[in-house]
Amino acid sequence: MVVGDFPIETDTLVIGSGPGGYVAAIRAAQTGQKVTIVEKEYIGGVCLNVGCIPSKALISVGHRFEQAKHSDVMGITASDVTIDFSKAQEFKNSVVKKLTGGVESLLKGNKVEIVSGEAYFVDANTVRVMDENSAQTYKFKNVIIASGSRPVEIPTFKYSKRVLNSTGALNLPEVPKKLVLIGGGYIGTELGTAFANLGSEVTIIEGGKDILAGFEKQMTQIVKKGLKAKGVEVVVNASAKGVEESDTGVVVTYEAGGEEKKVEADYVLVTVGRRPNTDEMGLDAVGVTVGERGLIEVDKQCRTNIPNIYAIGDVVAGPQLAHKASYEGKVAAEAIAGMSSVVDYLAIPAVCFTDPELATVGLSEEQAKAEGYDVKADKFPFGANGRALALNATDGFVKLVARKEDGLLLGAQIVGQGASDMIAELGLAIEAGMTVEDIAMTIHAHPTLGEIAMEAAEVVMGHPIHILKK
Repeated sequence: MVVGDFPIETDTLVIGSGPGGYVAAIRAAQTGQKVTIVEKEYIGGVCLNVGCIPSKALISVGHRFEQAKHSDVMGITASDVTIDFSKAQEFKNSVVKKLTGGVESLLKGNKVEIVSGEAYFVDANTVRVMDENSAQTYKFKNVIIASGSRPVEIPTFKYSKRVLNSTGALNLPEVPKKLVLIGGGYIGTELGTAFANLGSEVTIIEGGKDILAGFEKQMTQIVKKGLKAKGVEVVVNASAKGVEESDTGVVVTYEAGGEEKKVEADYVLVTVGRRPNTDEMGLDAVGVTVGERGLIEVDKQCRTNIPNIYAIGDVVAGPQLAHKASYEGKVAAEAIAGMSSVVDYLAIPAVCFTDPELATVGLSEEQAKAEGYDVKADKFPFGANGRALALNATDGFVKLVARKEDGLLLGAQIVGQGASDMIAELGLAIEAGMTVEDIAMTIHAHPTLGEIAMEAAEVVMGHPIHILKK
C-alpha cells in the first residue's frame, strides 16, 4: 500500500457505470447502503456513450433522410434532399450528453459517490482504484462487477483509421460512399441499415449461413428484403481474410463459395461480437470463478463463488443486452440488502433496430417444441392493419406461440414498424402468465399497431376477424 493511501470504506462498491452498474448503484442506495461507483471512462458506459443510444440516434436520422427522399406514394416529393452529417453528429452527441448528464445527476441525487479510475482487486474486500495520476484503496462489504464488454478484434483486421469498431463507426466525420461490414449480427445489421439509409453503398460479410442469428428465418427474410431494396449486398457463408489500407480507403479480401473476392470501400466496420472485461481486474487473485470465455459464474442472485462479490451484465452468461444488465443490477443490489430477489429470464425481450424492426420475447415455436410443449402458433400480418396501411408500413407480422392445452402464451415474435415498442405488451403477458384469450379480450385502441397483437391472438384461437384463415 502506498504511504498515505488510507482506505476509504463503503458498504457496496460498483465497478462500471453502464446500464447495469448505475442502476445497481441507485437501487443499492435506495435500500440504505452507502455506495461508491467506479468508472474508468465515461458515466453511462458503452450503451449511453458509444452503443445503444448514439446508434439509435443515427438510425433515426437515417429514417428521416430516407423518408424525405421516398414519400412519393403519399404525394410528398422533395427535390435535392441533402444531409449535413456534422449536424447529425451534433444531434447524436446532444442526445448522449442529455442522458449521461441525467445519469450522473441521478447518482449524485441518490448520494452515490462517483470515482474515476480502474479498479483492481487486492482481496475479497479491497480494491485499488488507479488513474493516470493517483491510486486509492477502497474497502467494501460487497462489490458488484458491472465492467461490461469490448469489441472483439480480428487479428487480420486491426483497428485503425479505416478499420473501425462500432465506436469508430458512430463517430465518422462523413457518410462513407462505400462501407463494408464484417459480421451480420444485430450491431452490424443495424449500422449497415442506418448507413444505407444515409446513402452509403453497404456490403455485409457474414461467416454464418444467415444474418441475424437468433431471430426466426421468417422474420429475417423480411429484413433482408428491405436491405436488398436499399442496395445492400449481403454475403453469407463467407470468411473475411484481410484488409489493405490506404489514406483514402480499404480493400477487403474475403472467401465465399470457394472463391477469393475483393471489395473496395472507404471504411470497413468489424462487428463480430464483444468480449467481457474481466481479464484485467485481478479476479484470479481473489479466486472468483471465471469460465473459458471470460464470463463470471454466478447464481440466481448474481452472486459469484465468493459470497460478497456479485457480477452482472456482459460479464456473466446470457445475451449482451442493456436491459438485462439493468435487471440484474436491481437483483444484485436487493440481494445484498437481504431481499429474496432472484433473476428470472422468462420474459426478457431482444430487439434489433433494422428496417423493419425485429423483436422477440419468450420462446420461439421451435424452442417451445424442443422443450416438450404441445403448441399452437400463428401470426397476423401488418398488411391487414389499418394503422400500418396509413403509415405505409405494411411489411411484417406478429406471431404468438401458445401452449395448446390452455392457450398460455409462451412466446412472441414481431417484425415490423414499432416492433421495439409493441413487444412490451407481450412480454408483460408472458410475465403475468396470461393466455392468448386474455390478449384477445383486452380492448385495444383503434386504429393502432397494438391491435395486431390482439388480432394474432384471435388467429391462434381459431377465429380471426380481419383475415380469412383456412
